[in-house]
Amino acid sequence: MNRICKLFGIKYPLIQGGMIWVSGWELASAVSNAGGLGLLGAGSMYPDELREAIQKTKAATTQPFGVNLPLIYPDLEKHIEVIINEGVKIVFTSAGNPKTWTSKLQAAGIKVAHVIANSKFVAKCEAAGVDAIVAEGFEAGGHNGREETTTMALIPAARRNNVLPLIAAGGIFSGRTMLASMVLGADAVQIGTRFVASQESAAHPNFKQAVLDATEGSTKLTLKQLIPVRLIKNDFLQQVDEAEMRGASKEELNELLGRGRAKLGMHEGDTENGELEIGQASMMIDNIPSSKNIISDIILEYKVAREQMQHVRFEF
Repeated sequence: MNRICKLFGIKYPLIQGGMIWVSGWELASAVSNAGGLGLLGAGSMYPDELREAIQKTKAATTQPFGVNLPLIYPDLEKHIEVIINEGVKIVFTSAGNPKTWTSKLQAAGIKVAHVIANSKFVAKCEAAGVDAIVAEGFEAGGHNGREETTTMALIPAARRNNVLPLIAAGGIFSGRTMLASMVLGADAVQIGTRFVASQESAAHPNFKQAVLDATEGSTKLTLKQLIPVRLIKNDFLQQVDEAEMRGASKEELNELLGRGRAKLGMHEGDTENGELEIGQASMMIDNIPSSKNIISDIILEYKVAREQMQHVRFEF
């Protein structure tokens, strides 16, 4: 049996990204009901909102689900308390040191996966005792690594000398990209961008349309002085680029970013002045199906591609 499926008690080795302003209870429960692992995006929720989202997810699915918890969140202890008290069994941590909270979460019977963007953090994950590692390549949307390591290079590097279950993320949107990730050494995949453009996504319709309209080169990794993030190019991103080109300080960039930009763009639908976090896979997305159909299409394509590869003869 697949190690990730066994670890989390899911049918398919496919995890939905826990994205801010996008991954609410509707999306998480729909993905879990379809055989994947749905994640709530706690980074855009106050503790009471997280509690409500967890309760609604539990009411909507009997299948395993989890919470994605950015460790840079300012009220983190309250989030941890809510997660433990509500009996959540799976937590994906990111943007911080996995050693800080892993043992406390595991003591409460929670499986912990930690997200990394470069292979040097594999050892830190192992030392922290996490149950699984998510290796997220440069192609991914949202917060990213300064090293700009692509998924193609990161997965083999993270697999080398590492025995922990490994989940690939970044640029994965289809059955073929899922198969490629597993050939590189991953046990499972985490997919974000494809689920932004889903019926159950909490993304504003304007944001979903911006994803459909995205073409090759529509996104850019920016704000590397702060926490690198991949965004759709718009007026806000142009302001960021201009500020960085003139040598703006971190304080000025924080002020520019800290006006609720992510909520403005992704949740409220201002696609010019808001922050639109999305991955390079957006160039391949042209419809907004249900999460169930997304997963069934990915799994079918994965199985067909794997079968085709078994019959391919390579001549040299």
